[in-house]
Amino acid sequence: MEEPEAQRLCKTALHRIFKQLVVTVRKARQMQDSDRIPKIGLALGSGASRGWSHLGVIRALVREGIEPDVICGTSVGAMVGGSYTTGKLDALEDWVLDSNFADLLGFFSVRMPQTAFVDIEKLDWFLDNYVAGKETLIESLERPFAANCTDFDNGYEVILREGKMSDAVRASMAMPGLFPAVRVGEQWLIDGGLVNPVPVSTCRSLGADIVIGVNLNTEILQRHNRMPSRGSVAKNESMFGSLKKRSHVYAKFLAADSDPADKAPSLITSIAKAVSIFQDQITRSRLESDPADIMIAPKVGNIGMLEFHRADDAIKEGHAKALDAVDEIRNCILRHKKC
Repeated sequence: MEEPEAQRLCKTALHRIFKQLVVTVRKARQMQDSDRIPKIGLALGSGASRGWSHLGVIRALVREGIEPDVICGTSVGAMVGGSYTTGKLDALEDWVLDSNFADLLGFFSVRMPQTAFVDIEKLDWFLDNYVAGKETLIESLERPFAANCTDFDNGYEVILREGKMSDAVRASMAMPGLFPAVRVGEQWLIDGGLVNPVPVSTCRSLGADIVIGVNLNTEILQRHNRMPSRGSVAKNESMFGSLKKRSHVYAKFLAADSDPADKAPSLITSIAKAVSIFQDQITRSRLESDPADIMIAPKVGNIGMLEFHRADDAIKEGHAKALDAVDEIRNCILRHKKC
């Protein structure tokens, strides 16, 4: 039976209205996408004591109104990024700037180490006070956070996006020999710098549209036979006499790369240089395959791997290089669809 003319006209009108509604919704979504503020990810790289530069980078970006929506870190980058995410960055920076070489030596065990040189109880105290409380969960934080680690058994990259923040940070910075491996679930985890020194890819996996990377390894191979720095071995020679005998070994390790040019490199210097070469190569490889949209590269190659007492120099350099990148970051945000 042929449907009535009025009913047919009504169906036709409804069909046209539906098509127009679909077109309107699509246009609205396109306008919304074009106006959407992009998510900014901050990938804080590994670099041991050079990592204090991250404090300066974060300070500069936040003061310029560039607050990251996603924080990912490797090794010391996970520690500083975690501290920022939990709201403890002020306390961490105050401690860092007030500490000295003797405070650093206090983190090393005076007993014969079985798994690592670092005193775990002292490290846990530090993380609890300046990074995250023992029960702080990553998934409870306002910003997405991830710490990059390495599976000790198979060498695979492991990304911790949930669980206790303190465990994730300890695992990410578990440099073999200095820090013990950390058990998380069924895995033993160690320093994430072995597989992904600047976790740009992790930021993208957490939804970042624009990734700002902080690479601390750009000049580490140019560091040759430096003179003792302010507050380092030369200044503290009188201090060593009152410390336990083992501190001499640690002090030499902390001052690696200071051998005279006319002598063969010492064992400690050779190990430190080998680590630097590895870090340089893996960093270059990862960033070639997944580059950051903006890369901040503080010139901190003159700071030794474990010269944590040189925080002031590192922070100032990080702050300066971040300010230099502000215009580039803002331009990238404005054209983020093409960036």
